[in-house]
Amino acid sequence: MNADPRRLAQALGHRFTREELLIQALTHRSVGSSNNERLEFLGDALIGFVIAEALWERFPKADEGTLSRMRASLVKRESLARLARDLKLGDSLRLGAGELRTGGHARDSILADALEAVLGAVYLDAGFERTRTVVLELFAARLEQTDAERAGKDPKTRLQEWLQSYKRPLPEYLVLSIDGDQHDQTFIVSCQLQDADVTTRGTGTSRRRAEQAAAESMLERIQHG
Repeated sequence: MNADPRRLAQALGHRFTREELLIQALTHRSVGSSNNERLEFLGDALIGFVIAEALWERFPKADEGTLSRMRASLVKRESLARLARDLKLGDSLRLGAGELRTGGHARDSILADALEAVLGAVYLDAGFERTRTVVLELFAARLEQTDAERAGKDPKTRLQEWLQSYKRPLPEYLVLSIDGDQHDQTFIVSCQLQDADVTTRGTGTSRRRAEQAAAESMLERIQHG
């Protein structure tokens, strides 16, 4: 843990002029009062707007409800946590002793919040246009895969329909672990195809969310390699 934050900045494609903003964005509230919560608030709003604008331009015939569902799917906690893992953001987090002991660097909520905070830090460091560029590059692959017709369907449903279209058996979901306190649990669930040696994992704050995350990973794997 505590890898050089500049590695994260490099993966994100932004060189910070004010590196103290990046440090603050990676500091969880368990460390102290100087943490990333205010930056998280800012980053959440920025991501929501940039993605809303991108969807509005990409899908000119989609109605408000469809656009809202697509945005919600792209910016939900599990989606942000997957992006954070792709960036290896957890390696650079600054956590208090309690969160370190309970694996906070891998928890969806902490990763998603930290990614929002980092993007809030980009905005304060370099302005809106630079932030827009970073967000769009970060979400590029997922925006490309977004389909207005599927916007109302969750990943488990989409995976089931895809498998049924090829007359393949439905997947099996298995809870691998449940960590954390009763009020802040983290579920890890596997999704396995019964007719192939392919397994993915998903993490979430409930079994249902973890299953959805595992199904999303499986869809990405079987459809896009």
